[in-house]
Amino acid sequence: MLALGIESSCDETAVALVEERRVLVNLIASQFEAHRPFGGVVPELAARMHLEALRPLLTAAFAEAGVAPAKVDLVCATRGPGLIGALLVGFSAAKAMAWALGKPFVGVNHVVAHIYANFLGENPPVPPLLCLVVSGGHTDLFSLTAEEELRHLGGTRDDAAGECLDKAARLLGLRYPGGPAVEEAARRGEPRFPLPRPVIEGSLEFSFSGLKTALANLIQRLTAEKKELPVPDLAASLQRAVVEGLVAKLEAAAMIYRPRALLLAGGVAANGLLRREVAALATRLGMEFYVPPPALCTDNAAMVAYAGLSRYRRYGADPLTAGVDPALDFPLPPWG
Repeated sequence: MLALGIESSCDETAVALVEERRVLVNLIASQFEAHRPFGGVVPELAARMHLEALRPLLTAAFAEAGVAPAKVDLVCATRGPGLIGALLVGFSAAKAMAWALGKPFVGVNHVVAHIYANFLGENPPVPPLLCLVVSGGHTDLFSLTAEEELRHLGGTRDDAAGECLDKAARLLGLRYPGGPAVEEAARRGEPRFPLPRPVIEGSLEFSFSGLKTALANLIQRLTAEKKELPVPDLAASLQRAVVEGLVAKLEAAAMIYRPRALLLAGGVAANGLLRREVAALATRLGMEFYVPPPALCTDNAAMVAYAGLSRYRRYGADPLTAGVDPALDFPLPPWG
Protein backbone atom coordinates (compact mmCIF):
# COMPACT_ATOMS: atom_id res chain seq x y z
CA MET A 1 0.00 0.00 0.00
CA LEU A 2 1.05 3.58 -0.68
CA ALA A 3 0.29 5.99 2.16
CA LEU A 4 0.36 9.77 2.13
CA GLY A 5 1.28 11.26 5.51
CA ILE A 6 0.74 14.84 6.67
CA GLU A 7 2.18 16.23 9.90
CA SER A 8 1.35 19.70 11.27
CA SER A 9 1.09 19.31 15.05
CA CYS A 10 3.50 22.09 15.99
CA ASP A 11 6.00 24.15 14.00
CA GLU A 12 7.04 21.89 11.13
CA THR A 13 4.92 21.23 8.04
CA ALA A 14 5.72 17.77 6.70
CA VAL A 15 4.51 15.59 3.83
CA ALA A 16 5.66 12.04 3.02
CA LEU A 17 4.84 9.16 0.72
CA VAL A 18 5.56 5.73 2.19
CA GLU A 19 5.10 2.40 0.42
CA GLU A 20 4.90 -0.26 3.10
CA ARG A 21 8.17 0.43 5.03
CA ARG A 22 9.92 2.25 2.18
CA VAL A 23 10.06 6.03 2.32
CA LEU A 24 9.63 7.41 -1.21
CA VAL A 25 9.79 11.05 -0.18
CA ASN A 26 9.83 12.86 3.16
CA LEU A 27 9.71 16.67 2.96
CA ILE A 28 9.74 19.12 5.87
CA ALA A 29 9.24 22.89 5.91
CA SER A 30 10.74 24.13 9.18
CA GLN A 31 9.57 27.25 10.98
CA PHE A 32 12.58 27.59 13.31
CA GLU A 33 13.75 30.91 11.90
CA ALA A 34 10.28 32.47 12.10
CA HIS A 35 9.84 31.52 15.78
CA ARG A 36 13.43 32.16 16.89
CA PRO A 37 12.92 35.87 17.72
CA PHE A 38 10.20 34.84 20.19
CA GLY A 39 12.24 32.10 21.88
CA GLY A 40 9.53 29.52 21.27
CA VAL A 41 6.59 28.53 19.08
CA VAL A 42 3.86 31.15 18.53
CA PRO A 43 0.70 29.07 17.86
CA GLU A 44 -1.08 31.54 15.55
CA LEU A 45 2.06 32.10 13.50
CA ALA A 46 2.60 28.34 13.26
CA ALA A 47 -0.93 27.75 11.91
CA ARG A 48 -0.61 30.50 9.29
CA MET A 49 2.75 29.16 8.12
CA HIS A 50 1.28 25.64 7.79
CA LEU A 51 -1.41 27.09 5.52
CA GLU A 52 1.23 28.73 3.34
CA ALA A 53 3.55 25.71 3.16
CA LEU A 54 1.27 22.71 2.83
CA ARG A 55 0.04 22.97 -0.76
CA PRO A 56 3.51 23.63 -2.30
CA LEU A 57 4.93 20.83 -0.17
CA LEU A 58 2.29 18.37 -1.41
CA THR A 59 2.97 19.35 -5.01
CA ALA A 60 6.73 18.92 -4.50
CA ALA A 61 6.30 15.53 -2.78
CA PHE A 62 4.27 13.98 -5.61
CA ALA A 63 6.65 15.43 -8.20
CA GLU A 64 9.76 14.14 -6.43
CA ALA A 65 8.30 10.67 -5.95
CA GLY A 66 7.00 10.56 -9.52
CA VAL A 67 3.61 9.44 -8.23
CA ALA A 68 0.18 10.77 -9.15
CA PRO A 69 -2.20 11.56 -6.25
CA ALA A 70 -4.66 8.99 -7.59
CA LYS A 71 -2.12 6.23 -6.87
CA VAL A 72 -2.33 6.85 -3.12
CA ASP A 73 -4.13 4.05 -1.26
CA LEU A 74 -4.43 5.72 2.17
CA VAL A 75 -4.32 9.29 3.49
CA CYS A 76 -3.00 9.81 7.03
CA ALA A 77 -2.63 12.90 9.22
CA THR A 78 -1.75 13.75 12.81
CA ARG A 79 -4.89 14.07 14.92
CA GLY A 80 -3.15 15.09 18.16
CA PRO A 81 -1.70 15.92 20.55
CA GLY A 82 -0.45 19.33 19.48
CA LEU A 83 -1.48 22.94 18.84
CA ILE A 84 -5.12 23.01 17.79
CA GLY A 85 -4.73 25.57 15.00
CA ALA A 86 -1.71 23.80 13.57
CA LEU A 87 -3.39 20.39 13.77
CA LEU A 88 -6.50 21.64 11.99
CA VAL A 89 -4.52 22.72 8.92
CA GLY A 90 -2.98 19.33 8.14
CA PHE A 91 -5.92 17.24 9.38
CA SER A 92 -8.49 19.17 7.33
CA ALA A 93 -6.34 19.07 4.21
CA ALA A 94 -5.85 15.30 4.57
CA LYS A 95 -9.57 14.64 4.98
CA ALA A 96 -10.32 16.82 1.95
CA MET A 97 -7.79 14.87 -0.13
CA ALA A 98 -9.18 11.53 1.04
CA TRP A 99 -12.71 12.63 0.10
CA ALA A 100 -11.65 14.03 -3.28
CA LEU A 101 -9.63 10.93 -4.17
CA GLY A 102 -12.15 8.46 -2.77
CA LYS A 103 -9.50 6.95 -0.49
CA PRO A 104 -9.66 5.85 3.17
CA PHE A 105 -8.47 8.25 5.87
CA VAL A 106 -6.72 7.56 9.19
CA GLY A 107 -5.98 9.95 12.06
CA VAL A 108 -2.71 9.26 13.88
CA ASN A 109 -1.48 9.86 17.42
CA HIS A 110 1.65 12.00 17.15
CA VAL A 111 3.44 10.35 20.10
CA VAL A 112 2.73 6.85 18.80
CA ALA A 113 3.90 7.91 15.33
CA HIS A 114 7.31 8.77 16.79
CA ILE A 115 7.61 5.15 17.95
CA TYR A 116 6.77 3.88 14.46
CA ALA A 117 9.68 5.81 12.93
CA ASN A 118 11.73 2.86 14.18
CA PHE A 119 9.79 0.48 11.90
CA LEU A 120 10.68 2.24 8.65
CA GLY A 121 13.31 0.67 6.40
CA GLU A 122 14.72 -2.83 6.37
CA ASN A 123 15.09 -5.08 9.43
CA PRO A 124 12.51 -3.45 11.74
CA PRO A 125 12.52 -4.34 15.46
CA VAL A 126 10.63 -7.44 16.55
CA PRO A 127 8.44 -7.21 19.71
CA PRO A 128 8.47 -7.34 22.65
CA LEU A 129 10.00 -3.87 22.75
CA LEU A 130 10.55 -1.00 25.14
CA CYS A 131 10.50 2.52 23.72
CA LEU A 132 11.46 5.85 25.29
CA VAL A 133 9.80 8.77 23.46
CA VAL A 134 11.59 12.03 24.23
CA SER A 135 10.68 15.34 22.61
CA GLY A 136 9.83 18.96 23.33
CA GLY A 137 6.34 18.09 24.48
CA HIS A 138 6.59 14.46 25.57
CA THR A 139 8.69 12.15 27.72
CA ASP A 140 7.06 8.72 27.90
CA LEU A 141 7.93 5.05 28.29
CA PHE A 142 6.00 2.40 26.32
CA SER A 143 6.10 -1.36 26.05
CA LEU A 144 5.05 -2.98 22.75
CA THR A 145 4.02 -6.62 22.59
CA ALA A 146 3.05 -6.16 18.92
CA GLU A 147 2.31 -3.34 16.53
CA GLU A 148 -0.81 -1.51 17.74
CA GLU A 149 -0.43 -3.21 21.15
CA LEU A 150 1.11 -0.49 23.30
CA ARG A 151 1.12 0.00 27.04
CA HIS A 152 2.05 3.34 28.60
CA LEU A 153 4.41 2.66 31.51
CA GLY A 154 5.15 6.17 32.73
CA GLY A 155 5.84 9.72 31.69
CA THR A 156 6.69 13.16 32.96
CA ARG A 157 4.51 14.85 35.56
CA ASP A 158 5.46 18.36 34.43
CA ASP A 159 7.97 19.52 31.80
CA ALA A 160 9.13 17.19 29.06
CA ALA A 161 12.85 16.63 28.54
CA GLY A 162 12.95 18.74 25.38
CA GLU A 163 10.98 21.51 27.07
CA CYS A 164 13.48 21.47 29.93
CA LEU A 165 16.36 21.82 27.46
CA ASP A 166 14.61 24.69 25.66
CA LYS A 167 14.00 26.58 28.90
CA ALA A 168 17.55 25.91 30.09
CA ALA A 169 18.89 27.27 26.80
CA ARG A 170 17.08 30.55 27.43
CA LEU A 171 18.53 30.73 30.94
CA LEU A 172 22.00 30.19 29.47
CA GLY A 173 21.51 32.75 26.70
CA LEU A 174 21.63 30.11 23.95
CA ARG A 175 19.63 30.31 20.76
CA TYR A 176 16.35 28.58 19.90
CA PRO A 177 15.78 25.65 19.44
CA GLY A 178 17.33 24.87 22.79
CA GLY A 179 18.08 21.14 22.54
CA PRO A 180 20.68 21.33 19.75
CA ALA A 181 22.11 24.54 21.25
CA VAL A 182 22.63 22.90 24.66
CA GLU A 183 24.24 19.86 23.03
CA GLU A 184 26.58 22.05 21.00
CA ALA A 185 27.64 24.06 24.06
CA ALA A 186 28.05 20.89 26.14
CA ARG A 187 30.66 19.54 23.72
CA ARG A 188 32.99 22.33 24.89
CA GLY A 189 32.34 21.82 28.60
CA GLU A 190 32.63 19.42 31.52
CA PRO A 191 29.65 18.24 33.64
CA ARG A 192 31.21 19.52 36.87
CA PHE A 193 28.11 21.01 38.52
CA PRO A 194 25.91 18.69 40.62
CA LEU A 195 22.30 18.91 39.44
CA PRO A 196 19.33 16.74 40.50
CA ARG A 197 18.26 13.83 38.32
CA PRO A 198 14.73 14.19 36.90
CA VAL A 199 13.30 10.94 38.26
CA ILE A 200 10.52 10.08 40.68
CA GLU A 201 11.60 7.28 42.96
CA GLY A 202 9.48 4.14 43.11
CA SER A 203 7.92 4.70 39.69
CA LEU A 204 8.73 4.88 36.00
CA GLU A 205 7.90 8.59 35.89
CA PHE A 206 9.94 11.76 35.47
CA SER A 207 9.89 15.34 36.76
CA PHE A 208 12.01 17.96 35.02
CA SER A 209 10.74 21.11 36.74
CA GLY A 210 13.09 20.68 39.71
CA LEU A 211 16.10 20.32 37.42
CA LYS A 212 15.22 23.53 35.61
CA THR A 213 14.78 25.36 38.94
CA ALA A 214 18.10 24.03 40.22
CA LEU A 215 19.86 25.34 37.13
CA ALA A 216 18.17 28.75 37.50
CA ASN A 217 19.25 28.94 41.16
CA LEU A 218 22.81 27.96 40.24
CA ILE A 219 22.97 30.65 37.56
CA GLN A 220 21.59 33.20 40.03
CA ARG A 221 24.23 32.26 42.62
CA LEU A 222 27.11 32.44 40.15
CA THR A 223 25.84 35.79 38.89
CA ALA A 224 25.57 37.15 42.44
CA GLU A 225 29.19 36.11 43.03
CA LYS A 226 30.03 38.21 39.95
CA LYS A 227 31.54 35.20 38.23
CA GLU A 228 31.50 34.78 34.48
CA LEU A 229 28.96 32.12 33.61
CA PRO A 230 30.72 28.92 32.47
CA VAL A 231 28.00 28.23 29.89
CA PRO A 232 29.63 25.13 28.34
CA ASP A 233 30.08 23.50 31.77
CA LEU A 234 26.54 24.37 32.82
CA ALA A 235 25.17 22.97 29.54
CA ALA A 236 27.22 19.78 29.96
CA SER A 237 26.00 19.39 33.55
CA LEU A 238 22.38 19.86 32.54
CA GLN A 239 22.63 17.49 29.58
CA ARG A 240 24.28 14.83 31.77
CA ALA A 241 21.50 15.13 34.37
CA VAL A 242 18.76 14.82 31.73
CA VAL A 243 20.38 11.83 30.01
CA GLU A 244 21.21 9.97 33.21
CA GLY A 245 17.64 10.39 34.45
CA LEU A 246 16.20 9.09 31.19
CA VAL A 247 18.56 6.12 31.01
CA ALA A 248 17.97 5.20 34.67
CA LYS A 249 14.23 4.82 34.12
CA LEU A 250 14.71 3.00 30.83
CA GLU A 251 16.99 0.52 32.59
CA ALA A 252 14.49 0.08 35.43
CA ALA A 253 11.73 -0.67 32.92
CA ALA A 254 13.98 -3.05 30.98
CA MET A 255 14.68 -5.07 34.12
CA ILE A 256 10.92 -5.45 34.71
CA TYR A 257 9.70 -6.15 31.18
CA ARG A 258 12.78 -7.84 29.64
CA PRO A 259 12.19 -6.68 26.05
CA ARG A 260 14.00 -8.01 23.00
CA ALA A 261 15.14 -4.48 22.10
CA LEU A 262 15.32 -0.89 23.39
CA LEU A 263 13.98 1.88 21.15
CA LEU A 264 14.45 5.65 21.18
CA ALA A 265 12.13 8.10 19.45
CA GLY A 266 11.30 11.80 19.34
CA GLY A 267 13.31 14.94 18.72
CA VAL A 268 15.59 14.54 21.75
CA ALA A 269 16.50 11.06 20.45
CA ALA A 270 18.77 12.92 18.03
CA ASN A 271 20.97 13.91 20.99
CA GLY A 272 24.33 12.19 20.62
CA LEU A 273 24.95 11.58 24.33
CA LEU A 274 21.52 10.01 24.81
CA ARG A 275 22.00 7.73 21.79
CA ARG A 276 25.41 6.58 23.05
CA GLU A 277 24.20 5.95 26.59
CA VAL A 278 21.14 3.95 25.52
CA ALA A 279 23.26 1.95 23.07
CA ALA A 280 25.66 1.16 25.92
CA LEU A 281 22.73 0.15 28.15
CA ALA A 282 21.37 -2.20 25.49
CA THR A 283 24.80 -3.81 25.08
CA ARG A 284 25.16 -4.23 28.84
CA LEU A 285 21.72 -5.88 29.08
CA GLY A 286 22.23 -8.07 26.00
CA MET A 287 19.40 -6.39 24.08
CA GLU A 288 19.18 -4.89 20.59
CA PHE A 289 19.03 -1.12 20.15
CA TYR A 290 17.08 0.87 17.56
CA VAL A 291 16.91 4.59 16.95
CA PRO A 292 15.73 6.38 13.78
CA PRO A 293 18.15 8.55 11.79
CA PRO A 294 18.05 12.18 13.02
CA ALA A 295 15.74 13.25 10.16
CA LEU A 296 13.12 10.78 11.42
CA CYS A 297 13.54 11.72 15.09
CA THR A 298 12.17 15.24 14.72
CA ASP A 299 8.57 15.78 13.60
CA ASN A 300 8.07 14.27 10.15
CA ALA A 301 5.33 12.79 8.00
CA ALA A 302 6.99 9.46 7.15
CA MET A 303 6.33 8.26 10.69
CA VAL A 304 2.71 9.44 10.38
CA ALA A 305 2.24 7.55 7.11
CA TYR A 306 3.61 4.28 8.48
CA ALA A 307 1.72 4.59 11.77
CA GLY A 308 -1.42 5.17 9.71
CA LEU A 309 -0.77 2.09 7.61
CA SER A 310 -0.32 -0.04 10.72
CA ARG A 311 -3.46 1.36 12.30
CA TYR A 312 -5.54 0.95 9.13
CA ARG A 313 -4.66 -2.74 8.91
CA ARG A 314 -5.75 -3.26 12.51
CA TYR A 315 -8.85 -1.05 12.76
CA GLY A 316 -9.79 0.12 9.25
CA ALA A 317 -10.47 3.72 8.22
CA ASP A 318 -11.61 6.61 10.40
CA PRO A 319 -14.76 8.56 9.52
CA LEU A 320 -14.34 11.88 7.72
CA THR A 321 -16.32 13.42 10.58
CA ALA A 322 -13.31 12.83 12.87
CA GLY A 323 -11.86 15.91 14.52
CA VAL A 324 -8.52 16.87 15.99
CA ASP A 325 -7.75 16.53 19.70
CA PRO A 326 -4.92 18.78 21.00
CA ALA A 327 -4.81 16.78 24.26
CA LEU A 328 -5.11 13.34 22.65
CA ASP A 329 -4.12 10.55 25.02
CA PHE A 330 -2.65 7.17 24.07
CA PRO A 331 -3.12 4.68 22.80
CA LEU A 332 -5.60 6.11 20.30
CA PRO A 333 -8.72 3.88 20.44
CA PRO A 334 -10.51 2.78 17.28
CA TRP A 335 -13.53 4.81 16.21
CA GLY A 336 -16.98 3.41 16.96
